[in-house]
This record gives sequence, C-alpha cells and structure tokens, in this order.
Amino acid sequence: MSRRRKYSPEFKREAIALTRQPGVSCRQVALEIGINPNLLSRWRREADEETDKAFKGSGSPRDEEVARLKRELARVKKERDFLREAAVFFAKESS
Repeated sequence: MSRRRKYSPEFKREAIALTRQPGVSCRQVALEIGINPNLLSRWRREADEETDKAFKGSGSPRDEEVARLKRELARVKKERDFLREAAVFFAKESS
C-alpha cells in the first residue's frame, strides 16, 4: 500500500494560482505537476470557500522541490516542442 503524500500550503496555493491563468485548465496543471486532477479541483474549491482556513496541513520541502522541478520541466518541454515545430515549419517553407 502506498504512503499518502502531503503537500504544503504554499505548494497548494501555487498550484491553484497556475489554474487561474487564462487558457490553462485545472486538469492540464495537475498533470504537469504530477497530481491527480480531482485533488487539484478540490484544493481550488477549498480555497474559494475558506480563504483564511484553507490548507492548514503540512508538507515536506522535498515534495515542494520535486513539484517545482516537474513544473519547470513541463515548461521547458513545451518550449522545446514549440521550437522544434517552428524549425520544421520554416524548413518546409524555405524548401
């Protein structure tokens, strides 16, 4: 049986902030940072309902660092894929 992961309030607030960016879905953010989309939706609901009381739990700094690195990796992969597609497009145009 797997151990239950704990996330810090700061991590939860950052994840919720990512979902509030235009053109970004909650599911997309959840998959990028490596959590279940339903969990992120629940965090967002809790934050909307209880602004001051939300996220009293404690998470480990290691989990926060791993999540931050996953977000950064996802962003870098998107940039790489975009540049790869642009290079292919311009190669076809110049032929």
